[in-house]
Amino acid sequence: MVTGQLRHMPAGGLPHDLFALGIASNIRIDRNSTAMASSDFGRIVEAAPEAILHPATPSDIAALIRFSASSPAPFPVSPRGQGHSVRGQSLAPGGVVVDMPALGRGQHSRINVSADYVDAGGEQLWIDVLRATLEQDLAPRVWTDYLRITVGGTLSNAGIGGQAFRHGPQIANVQELDVVTGTGDVVTCSREKRSDLFFAALGGLGQFGVITRARITLEQAPKRVRWVRLAYSDVAMFTRDQELLISKRASEARFDYVEGQVQLNMTLTEGPKSTPFFSEADIYRLAGLASQSGSAAIYIMEVAMYYNDTTASYVDKKLEKVLEQLSFVPGFVFTKDVTYVQFLDRVREEEEVLRSAGLWDVPHPWLNLFIPQSRILDFDTGVIKGLLGGTNPVGVILMYPMNTAKWDDRMTAMAPLAGEDMFYTVGLLRSAVVASDLEILERENEAVLSFCDKEGIKCKQYLPHHKSEDGWKQHYGTRWSRIAELKAKFDPHAILSPGQRIFPSPHLLSDT
Repeated sequence: MVTGQLRHMPAGGLPHDLFALGIASNIRIDRNSTAMASSDFGRIVEAAPEAILHPATPSDIAALIRFSASSPAPFPVSPRGQGHSVRGQSLAPGGVVVDMPALGRGQHSRINVSADYVDAGGEQLWIDVLRATLEQDLAPRVWTDYLRITVGGTLSNAGIGGQAFRHGPQIANVQELDVVTGTGDVVTCSREKRSDLFFAALGGLGQFGVITRARITLEQAPKRVRWVRLAYSDVAMFTRDQELLISKRASEARFDYVEGQVQLNMTLTEGPKSTPFFSEADIYRLAGLASQSGSAAIYIMEVAMYYNDTTASYVDKKLEKVLEQLSFVPGFVFTKDVTYVQFLDRVREEEEVLRSAGLWDVPHPWLNLFIPQSRILDFDTGVIKGLLGGTNPVGVILMYPMNTAKWDDRMTAMAPLAGEDMFYTVGLLRSAVVASDLEILERENEAVLSFCDKEGIKCKQYLPHHKSEDGWKQHYGTRWSRIAELKAKFDPHAILSPGQRIFPSPHLLSDT
């Protein structure tokens, strides 16, 4: 049984006048079309729209939203890129889903590269932005781990990855946006022009407008990457070294990417015998380390050093100098040398493995949390070694820090910004491979949140999901009144992205 399922208006709930508009030829109401937009990557929530709009231009999106806003009973509108949300955030029950990729199917490219920035349509995939910018030896500075998602989708959340410690999230690297608001206005905004909308849309979960173009800062692109993973059996040493590498104290280290993973004991002994990075012999050694150390988990620090032809001769010496500063288990250094594209698109190989095993199109009850630096060891004790210590999940557990100062608190993305220099992202990116797994993983997620609440760990959800307005008020804290003001200004009828369930909408009924 699907939990948290949304119900929607009965068939035929859209005003008939909609089909007299100039965009009518781009609207589909057949069941095949609506069924494709009725679920998302999470495979947990289902909600059918009444129609799908395949816009030829951003003005088509504006026309749809203006029509809804002016209707006696406004209907919900939700942009959908790759549908990579996990809790139905991209769904529009009883309304219209905007098929954003349709914008990129025209004759004109919607990726335009300049000397220090790229203009990319909100529907564009990051992998395509990468390819286009590399033609001029340029690239954006910050990447998500997975590149088959859209520019608009990630910027509506934040966009985090291993480069964020230095450059901030992707939303901190945007110069300008084109946004279609919930009143159907098409607005170009930046830090200097219509800044209220600019900062609202970045990390705004689609509540204030549809991002149809973003101007993103570029830098010179490297050619190759020295990709390194280091094993730790002691979480205190693991976090200490991560914090060293992202701090100013290690500026000479010049790692360009810092992330980390947690491998639970049972995953090492009973999980996959090899991965796209680790060989069978590597997994055997890591399992042996877990057994010998008596640790409930092995912590893998993942770092990368970028280089070009002119700096290739210095990489080994530079890497050796940095590794001398760190406290990983001696001998547990694993390295690869790959192209820049291979490194950035590394999750694609893992996706292909999971698809071939039938483990991709399954429910993904993911839980992503931002944990204050001062509480990460408490979280590890209570959650990693406690609640999850005896489990063997299919998926990955991420754990790595970011610098608070690199986040702009004018943007609506929420991070635990209260008085600490750093915070950790912990991603429980697990999959329910059989039907019974979903209920178990959901219970574990609830237990994790309850633990944080009980222990006073003031975490924030990333890619957040809250079931009530009270939950959202707690999420936004002192910013809630400002969020509500911005919603009233830019989407007064609560038309946009109702699947987030932040603001009451007459089109969404309660959870079942």
